[in-house]
Amino acid sequence: MMFPSKKIVERVRKIYPARTRVELIRMDDCQAPPIGTKGTVTAVDDTASLIMKWDNGCGLNVVYGVDEVRKITD
Repeated sequence: MMFPSKKIVERVRKIYPARTRVELIRMDDCQAPPIGTKGTVTAVDDTASLIMKWDNGCGLNVVYGVDEVRKITD
């Protein structure tokens, strides 16, 4: 697996700062929360993955380049 560059990580951190609300579109994991589940970004790690707190209690992260979410504007 190729890790994203520091430039990409910084860009993702600007797009998804802590407390950003998102909705799950796609996640490649058998334990993923259901599509449409909403959650809050708590951080972005050094691989550009979103560290998540899903509303249903799930803790799976959104993997950069694999999973997909959309920002929710309240």
